[in-house]
Amino acid sequence: MAIQWFPGHMNKAKKAIAERLKSVDMVIEMLDARLPASSENPLLAQLAKGKPKLKILNKQDLADPERTTVWLAHYNALSDTRALALDASDNAATAKITRACRELVPQRSGIDKPLRVLICGIPNVGKSTLINGMIGKKSAKTGNEPGITKAEQRLFLADDFWLYDTPGMLWPKIIVEESGYNLAASGAVGRNALDEEEVALELLDYLRRHYLPLLQARYQADKDPSSHWLDNDWLEWVAKRRGAVLSGGRINYQKAAENVLTDFRDGHIGRITLETPQQWEGWLKKARQKEAELKAAREARKTERSS
Repeated sequence: MAIQWFPGHMNKAKKAIAERLKSVDMVIEMLDARLPASSENPLLAQLAKGKPKLKILNKQDLADPERTTVWLAHYNALSDTRALALDASDNAATAKITRACRELVPQRSGIDKPLRVLICGIPNVGKSTLINGMIGKKSAKTGNEPGITKAEQRLFLADDFWLYDTPGMLWPKIIVEESGYNLAASGAVGRNALDEEEVALELLDYLRRHYLPLLQARYQADKDPSSHWLDNDWLEWVAKRRGAVLSGGRINYQKAAENVLTDFRDGHIGRITLETPQQWEGWLKKARQKEAELKAAREARKTERSS
């Protein structure tokens, strides 16, 4: 199942961001360190083409540190791009961010030429929490549901550093199937747009292949038999361990799925990153090929109808 979520307020956010980009000097894009590429907005890449960019891999405390290092190297190798890994408890976040921004746009400084920065990211990436920590007061609304911030806010980190905060935004079509599942697992997608059981099974399938020891430890599974379990076996095991069982011994798959997703989002399974640059490259190549095939099929049907 392809996961898509682009409600009306996101379309308004897209228009607001496109308009604001005309007057800013650079862009900060907040990414989820557990799914950097999946949380990178291709629509923003289009709209902000030519602008210097700072990529912030937020929630690094929940992500696999080795993979975070790889992702930072990946982004820092790009032109006009810098990357930082942060988490909500980083007391030096403001200094790190402002320094990186000024290095990217050194020609903008002083009250007469303030550095104007747009900050954006997917829903529930932790942007508002980070901003509140940076300015020392609760200016941006926060919550654990996607879509909390609904309007642009201008914030002042210094007299000559203007920060424009924007609502969390996805994009109209998620073509990489794995990306949709990763976004859903992280909590960036509204619950009405996903099947939690399906998302949990996809997550468990990835974890059993790449983070099996963490799964075994979290859910107290015997290592020998569980090494051969598939995603549905793991979901049933979680259900039994967590008491998600209905009358007659039937498995409450919905409750078990909610347990798995909550454990992942809160970091209880361990420090996990759901993709590497190499994996992402393969997923993207496959998705683009599929899109090209679908386009060719549509064109063929159109030609057939007109002939």
